[in-house]
Amino acid sequence: MSLKPKKVNFNEIWSDLRNTAEAVIKLDKVEKNVWNSSFSNVYNLCVAHPEPFADLLYEETKQFLKQHVETMLHTRVNPPGINSNDGEQPDLLKRYYDAWSEYSKGINYLHNLYSYLNQQHIKKQKISDADVVYGNLTTETYEQMEIGELGLDIWRTRMIESLSFDLVKYILEGIKADRMGHPGLDEERVRIISGVMHSFVEVQAYNKTGSLKIYQWLFECPLLLASGEYYATEATALLQRCTVSEYMEKVIKILDDENRRAQKFLHSSSIPKLLKQCEEKFINERLDFLYSECKQMVAQENRKDLRNMYIILKPIPDHLKIMLIQTFLDHIKNEGLETISTLKGESIHIQFVEDMLKVHKKYTQLIAEVFESDPLFLSALDKACASVINRRPSDKQPCRSAEYVAKYCDTLLKKSKTSESEIDQKLTNNITIFKYIEDKDVYQKFYSRLLAKRLIHEQSQSMDAEEAMINRLKQACGYEFTNKLHRMFTDISLSADLNNKFNNYLKQENIDLGINLSIKVLQAGAWPLGPTQTVITFAVPQEFEKAIRMFETFYHNSFSGRKLTWLHHMCHGELKLGYLKKTYIVTMQTYQMAMLLLFELSDSMTCKDIQTTLQLNTETFQKHMQSLLESKLLIAGSENLEDNTKIVLNLDYSNKRTKFKITSALQKETPQEVEHTINAVDEDRKLYLQAAIVRIMKLRKVLKHNALIQEILSQTNVSFTPSITIIKKCIESLIDKQYIERTPNSGDEYSYVA
Repeated sequence: MSLKPKKVNFNEIWSDLRNTAEAVIKLDKVEKNVWNSSFSNVYNLCVAHPEPFADLLYEETKQFLKQHVETMLHTRVNPPGINSNDGEQPDLLKRYYDAWSEYSKGINYLHNLYSYLNQQHIKKQKISDADVVYGNLTTETYEQMEIGELGLDIWRTRMIESLSFDLVKYILEGIKADRMGHPGLDEERVRIISGVMHSFVEVQAYNKTGSLKIYQWLFECPLLLASGEYYATEATALLQRCTVSEYMEKVIKILDDENRRAQKFLHSSSIPKLLKQCEEKFINERLDFLYSECKQMVAQENRKDLRNMYIILKPIPDHLKIMLIQTFLDHIKNEGLETISTLKGESIHIQFVEDMLKVHKKYTQLIAEVFESDPLFLSALDKACASVINRRPSDKQPCRSAEYVAKYCDTLLKKSKTSESEIDQKLTNNITIFKYIEDKDVYQKFYSRLLAKRLIHEQSQSMDAEEAMINRLKQACGYEFTNKLHRMFTDISLSADLNNKFNNYLKQENIDLGINLSIKVLQAGAWPLGPTQTVITFAVPQEFEKAIRMFETFYHNSFSGRKLTWLHHMCHGELKLGYLKKTYIVTMQTYQMAMLLLFELSDSMTCKDIQTTLQLNTETFQKHMQSLLESKLLIAGSENLEDNTKIVLNLDYSNKRTKFKITSALQKETPQEVEHTINAVDEDRKLYLQAAIVRIMKLRKVLKHNALIQEILSQTNVSFTPSITIIKKCIESLIDKQYIERTPNSGDEYSYVA
């Protein structure tokens, strides 16, 4: 074929081309040579010399397509003599669908046949897709469309607009019949209805900005209106005959059916709109009815009904929060408070943690099974647990949760018959409760005191378990939170090395102390045992003096400039009793050992003699003497320990066990110690807040009062939440100390004093 432009006879070529176009649009068979020559005919007309016939070809093709669509309308789709109201709607939909299926394929082939006209004549005049999408122009700006677009546009104006009322009417009737469960909607009928409806979209597929206009205007709006009326009627009918539980089950089924139906019939853009209409009529307008039994369902923990209510309300987050989540939160809170309100006895800390863990585990499982582990419900569980755990019995009574959790850890980490794997699991679970504690500094204070006692008295079940617990705390609160705890561990390991060196020193010097000595040297700043407690006066027994003096000499030779303070009240040892029928080895506290050693030279002594010899204060003497009397190693002449009360060595003492302890009772934390710990926390908080304020002001130089408060709260939220009153007192204290000052002419602004 020659590509050179030449003079041609339009009528002759168009006659042949029209015959081919008619065969193509009707999907008739077209010979290959005819198809190829038709391509040449389109090209020759577009480049004809001296004047191209592109515009004339376009107009003739346009008229041909109009005539073809009109013919299809009046002879195949809607022929004369058929009344649309005489039950012929299935035939109309089928005739339309068959015609559309043929035409849509045919126009696509015709579009390819006219590719040269489309590319070289029409497309060069058209705006780009970007201009359509992002600009203010539309495809209607230009009269000429590509042949495929032209064919679809003609179908829209000639066919769809002529039949739109009946087509939409019969489609809606088909969808209604499906809703009502009427028979007759087989797969073929569903395919036809869906195909007719989708033709409203496909006929404008070329329009980048308005491909759904016809679909939405002709079909979607009537569909939503009719569906809304149906839903409202159906909802009213359900309310009259169903309980809330039954109503929710019916609504879930309807929602599922509507979603399935929408997937089957509708364009994807209509599905959320239809479901929203369904939710509006069945849920939003019936909230009072649904909420009427919500509290009862939550209170009874009716999983089936709660699951159904969650499914119904999940698409509407605001209603979910207002109705179900808040009710669920209140229910957990009430159960938690009820659980811990009856706790009492010495094991209250164990009951508290384990009962709260049961509550947490129970509702975590319920949320997983019923609410699909929805973050909103997990957040509600966290809020409820935090509220219960941090609840104060009254304004004057502190919250004791931090103390209980620390003591629970102490119980687990002390030597027991529990397996290490079980302890590890319980400690891991314990962190769940710990994370809810607001006063983590209180926990830290109690935990460090209890850890110190375990380490000093060698009561830990496992040092690995101790370190694992500290690492868990570090992960939860950071290194600063556990810094002193790590230093305590370091001291214990260093003390072991120090004892080995001391023993080697004794061997080298050939010194016999007469006793086996193990000493722990502890940093005063790391251990909660130093300046915070008054060191009790005590006359060290002669049996201990040599060992103490030798260790002090060794230590000062090794570390010059360090001062040792002996904490005898924290010491313990093993005393061998050889004056009885059987030999006993008794582990006891230092003061108790000192008292028993006095009876080596005498079988009886008065209380005043013992107290004077050992130089103990009355309280310490009474407490430790009482423990020896209770153990039956000593016998008192009277119940009250007066100065002249005679204490006699029990020479008839007998015990089934030859090795036992009498120190455990002395290691229990007294109410005074608990109060002292809490007071120490208050003092630490004041110092912490003052340091935080100075840090902030040094950085900011000038800061408004409210801004300063907010920064302080953000810096302290890891350890505790201070009250505004305490913060104000700390600010006033720093003003008095001249760290900060009020800015002149501004009552609510502070500046840093350099």
